[in-house]
Amino acid sequence: RFLDPSNVIFLRWDFDLETEIITFELQVRTTGWVGLGVTSRYTRAGSDLVVGGVLPDGNIYFSDQHLVDEDTLEEDGSQDAELQGLTEDAVYTTMRFSRPFRSCDPHDQDITSDTIRVLATYGQDDTLKLDQDRTFVKSIFLLQVVHPDDLDVPEDTIIHDLEITDFLIPEDDTTYACTFLPLPIVSRKHHIFKFEPKLLEHNETMVHHILVYACGNASVLPTGISDCYGADPAFSLCSQVIVGWAVGGTSYQFPDDVGVSLGTPLDPQWIRLEIHYSNFHNLPGVYDSSGIRLYYTARLRKYDMGVLQLGFFTFPIHFIPPGAESFLSYGLCKTEKFEEMNGAPVPDIQVYGYLLHTHLAGRALQAVQYRNGAQLRTICKDDSYDFNLQETRDLPYRAEIKPGDELLVECHYQTLDRDSLTFGGPSTINEMCLIFLFYYPRNNISSC
Repeated sequence: RFLDPSNVIFLRWDFDLETEIITFELQVRTTGWVGLGVTSRYTRAGSDLVVGGVLPDGNIYFSDQHLVDEDTLEEDGSQDAELQGLTEDAVYTTMRFSRPFRSCDPHDQDITSDTIRVLATYGQDDTLKLDQDRTFVKSIFLLQVVHPDDLDVPEDTIIHDLEITDFLIPEDDTTYACTFLPLPIVSRKHHIFKFEPKLLEHNETMVHHILVYACGNASVLPTGISDCYGADPAFSLCSQVIVGWAVGGTSYQFPDDVGVSLGTPLDPQWIRLEIHYSNFHNLPGVYDSSGIRLYYTARLRKYDMGVLQLGFFTFPIHFIPPGAESFLSYGLCKTEKFEEMNGAPVPDIQVYGYLLHTHLAGRALQAVQYRNGAQLRTICKDDSYDFNLQETRDLPYRAEIKPGDELLVECHYQTLDRDSLTFGGPSTINEMCLIFLFYYPRNNISSC
């Protein structure tokens, strides 16, 4: 993927979870030096950076270095990056190297399943000096297990768009717009296996998230577009999430053995489309037609999937003090109530993916599973959460949840830049603490 707005720097990578080795290939439109590394949220000082290039005489140089301050490079005492190839032509310099996830070098930053802030930089010649205009940081899930491009797309794939139409975005800083739309009518069961956002060009920065909720009886659903949580309570009907997208996300394709069921008597025929707009510049006259594109097929998967929402949405007494280095909020789900909530026995569920969600003060999240009073496992976590990269991720395994287990959601916030209380609420400057678990087999429980 490209790491800069001008598409000058392109990165490919691959990894081996058994050997814990990651391999990078950096291609930059330059005949100078190139660099790739890992940095932190707050400062480039201490960044781990591998640099290399090809001299005019054809000799190559390659080194594992770090930044002692914002722009001064220093070579590491331990050289932990292994060069795989370094070439230069009239247009591009391409550097390929591998490194371990972790090393004993204090100047190397670990590669984990958390959000990684990748630092990429380059020069116009072979003088190793950082230039702010040619240095970029991009948040990436480097150890994401499955990528949609690696999965099969059935030949009989059908596409269906769920979108708001010519909606005038209010000049308010926060708007939750909802409308009710029909799902495709099919004569037999199908499976939705992929979804992606449909964002209207130039409106991308205003669309914070898009959620699709399953609905039941269409006769009670209102028409038109209105505030999801405003004066008309009908626009907040339907609470079971089918799919969801948030800022920074791209397309997501389910694993080959799961899909969203479509076309049976137990499946929804209508949905509620919810779009959260953030118009902090109070721009007037902006119309939007964003939404979600669904891909579905008659080639059925083994399991019907569901989404379980954990944590808390806008709990009335959720607040975070100003000036906090780290403030923790918790949400507890007791699955012993699942049978009562479901209206029928609930089998063990298998969690295969997740989506983390807080607003701007969020710094880390995790979901921890307890059984019989003892901690069993951490289902998912991110200690380097980035609000601007909210994407559905696959687990490297299937986490089994049994009725009676307890699921604890923990959210870390930082408010050093705020001088007043931060309250739970819908606005981006308010806070939430949510984790969406993608699981099978589906039941009727939407949140806990």
